[in-house]
Amino acid sequence: MPVAVLTDSTAYLPRSTVDEYGIHVVPLYVVLSGRSGREGEDITSADVAKALSTRGQRVSTSRPTPGDFVAAYRAALAAGADRLVSIHLSSELSGTWDAARVAASQVGEHIVSVVDSRSAAMGTGFAVLEAARAAAGGADLTTVDRIARAAVDRTRTLFVVDTLEHLRRGGRIGSAAAILGSALAVKPVLHVEAGRVVPLEKVRTSGRALSRLVQHVVDHAGQRQVSLAVHHLAAPERAERLMTELRARVPSIRELHVSELGAAIGAHVGPGAVGVVVCLPEDDADQGT
Repeated sequence: MPVAVLTDSTAYLPRSTVDEYGIHVVPLYVVLSGRSGREGEDITSADVAKALSTRGQRVSTSRPTPGDFVAAYRAALAAGADRLVSIHLSSELSGTWDAARVAASQVGEHIVSVVDSRSAAMGTGFAVLEAARAAAGGADLTTVDRIARAAVDRTRTLFVVDTLEHLRRGGRIGSAAAILGSALAVKPVLHVEAGRVVPLEKVRTSGRALSRLVQHVVDHAGQRQVSLAVHHLAAPERAERLMTELRARVPSIRELHVSELGAAIGAHVGPGAVGVVVCLPEDDADQGT
């Protein structure tokens, strides 16, 4: 039975990878300057970065509707798939997973398996990518689902933002943490833990935060062959620095993806944000630091 893999637009997989594996992408919605549009189609990263840099402008996001997912599931089935694995942004950060689950109940829960990545960006994307590779190799629904969930368990997402205010406004981090960071001029290294954004370490400067971000990745990777992704929003120089340092300090990199964050995640982290996603090799999740 052919298995199709679906995700949402916050996975930020390379376009070439989406096309190569026939991954179906359901976009989130972004609202700015009085207009609403689909992430990556109607509203871009540059649109969001510009809006957030303009005093008084606000950006908000909303999940796809269950109807959006039903349409995507039916399109995948009409294209020849018999079963579907749908992998999405953390349910603690968005209602996207819940909308997909509702849609799956309408299409048939024996047909669609919905996976919570408990992360975002390539924290979701690596699970999608491994599932898509398995599906392309002829794996059945149970196997593709298992591979996706195993990749979720092996993936860690870390990042640094210029200000915690965007995360606070969107309800993605606690007000107390955001106020503390602003009041003390702290530049925390953040990570996604159990699907939520939480501080990992507090430092005083942006340069120190980036250095500690790299060190956490190095410590987590160890000597293992890992997959990495570097993300940024309107900060290509910082992303380039991160990529260069990671290539020099992580001894064994299986693959490395570098991309700008899209509008939906960018709206919550703000311009200047940079992050790294680490996916450990299979059967190695319990050995990370």
